[in-house]
Amino acid sequence: MAKRERVVRMSVEQPLWRALAGYRVLTMIYAVLLFLFTSDKFERPWVAVAFLTVMSVWTLATLPKVAGAARCTRGFLVADLAVALTGILLTPLADAQAQSIDGPTLPTIWAAGSVLAYAIKGGWRWAAFASSLVAVANTIERGEPNRDTFHNVLLVWIASIAIGYVVEVARASERTLARALEIEATTRERERLARDIHDSVLQVLAMVQRRGTALGGEAAELGRMAGEQEVALRTLVSSGLVPTDSYGSSYASGSESGRGSADEGGGEDCDVRTLLAPQVGSRVTLSDPGAPVLLPPRAAAELAAAVGAALDNVRRHAGEDARAWMLVEDWPHEVIVTVRDDGPGIPEGRLAQAEGEGRLGVALSIRGRLRELGGSAELISVPGQGTEVELKVPRGKARR
Repeated sequence: MAKRERVVRMSVEQPLWRALAGYRVLTMIYAVLLFLFTSDKFERPWVAVAFLTVMSVWTLATLPKVAGAARCTRGFLVADLAVALTGILLTPLADAQAQSIDGPTLPTIWAAGSVLAYAIKGGWRWAAFASSLVAVANTIERGEPNRDTFHNVLLVWIASIAIGYVVEVARASERTLARALEIEATTRERERLARDIHDSVLQVLAMVQRRGTALGGEAAELGRMAGEQEVALRTLVSSGLVPTDSYGSSYASGSESGRGSADEGGGEDCDVRTLLAPQVGSRVTLSDPGAPVLLPPRAAAELAAAVGAALDNVRRHAGEDARAWMLVEDWPHEVIVTVRDDGPGIPEGRLAQAEGEGRLGVALSIRGRLRELGGSAELISVPGQGTEVELKVPRGKARR
């Protein structure tokens, strides 16, 4: 099999981090130059020198921290905002006239860089928190805030929240685009597999069906089986669920072997559809959301094994001619798989009688598996109208 096409993810927020790094350096230089040109107005210039020295060293030393979201930790954000707030509150100590003439604070517009870091890292909620602290510090520093103070505070507050909201929207768009690219790559791979299978396996199965039907006898039975396998394979190819990983191939040989493979598969989530795909046949239909339905490997294997047990009950009790339908629903907090058949249904009291006789297929193979995952299995059966089994797996409990 050809190597799956790699989808290259883009980062729409990386330019914002580079811009933030440049902003911090430029505003640091601006704050230092502003002090040098107005140092004669400071009553305690040594306070300003001490703070600006610390701010400059901190800015240059932490440039790698604002190189990307991974390095910009919460600890850094807290420390960076503390430096900005300290500079604002120290302004009256260095220059007592700053309160009366509404002059700039010691960090000046460098303090906005700390708020912008919060906005880029955590979105508009983090930006609102950081800008509110800066607003409180500016109000305390002014003593008697005037219109210009409120204007500056409101400007920083609105601008940071707007940037945080834009970052959140950009991240959502990036995820959507990445998912679209993955689907496109998967579709091309599926089409390639469909062409290869159509040119080889499907044609052979179709030929066996025709020859077997023409010869009759045991060959006719072989032709019938080949025809069923052709239908099942066409269904798998058209739905894009041809198993390409260890989980799917293992489960195809039996629910227990699939379970073992999944347990050994590490921590990567598994697509439930891939485990259910081998169950599809001429009389078993699978309907899914069209996108991967991910669960932890063990939870996915247990769910697939429970579905397999339900289908075994359909074949055993509803007859070989009964049809079955599998419906997969992917919800934010849970995964639901419904198995429905058009068999004669289960007579009232039959399940309790079976458990009393020691036949525990439904109790152990289905309900027991779901109970271990923190889920549930509900069985609804009406005599003469078939049986429906609804299997629910909560995502949070499945991961634990």
